[in-house]
Amino acid sequence: MEQHQITSQAINEYAEQYSQEESGVLKSLNEATLANVRGAQMLSGALQGSFLSIISKLIKPKHILELGTYTGYSAICLAQGLAEGGTLHTIDTDDSLQQMRQAYWKEAGLEQIIVQHIGAAAEVLPKIDVSFDLVFIDADKKNYGLYFDMLIDTLPLGACLIADNVLFHSEVVLAEAEQSKSAQSMHAFNEKIKASDRVEQVILPIRDGISLIRKIK
Repeated sequence: MEQHQITSQAINEYAEQYSQEESGVLKSLNEATLANVRGAQMLSGALQGSFLSIISKLIKPKHILELGTYTGYSAICLAQGLAEGGTLHTIDTDDSLQQMRQAYWKEAGLEQIIVQHIGAAAEVLPKIDVSFDLVFIDADKKNYGLYFDMLIDTLPLGACLIADNVLFHSEVVLAEAEQSKSAQSMHAFNEKIKASDRVEQVILPIRDGISLIRKIK
């Protein structure tokens, strides 16, 4: 199943060809997800996974938060940059994929530093008493703005938040009446981030659009 992406297929394939290759475990998880799991277009994939991995390695976060686990691919990518003794907390409402996630996290040697939380993110977040240096949001689109509001006060200065799907199938440039509800939510989130004086941000046309947001006040 083809992943949602903003760039042409040819450009995307070229970018993947000249970007960091998937590790064996990531390639195996990618293939297993595409073959066996519903909604496989939600998988981060090789190009976005490389981006997440490099950003994490640059930041060297002590603690990472991920909203939206799916099959655990992006968690592996993000965890590669964790500082020694660090942890990655990931939240998802679906526990049916947990056995699959754990198997690949174990294969990647990361099962001891990835903490899975099952439940609605808005309910789980207040229960996690951790200050996060890096946050990846790839969950229910209507609540991106809510998650930003819940997190911004708790993030240290310089912390980064990465939001996926911010260009939502290119629909965000359409008239509001022509946008899906998810696209409207993503446009509203982009407007919210642009209006905030507490962050600086850049949107990159990787896959379905990624916003890299850094807390400055």
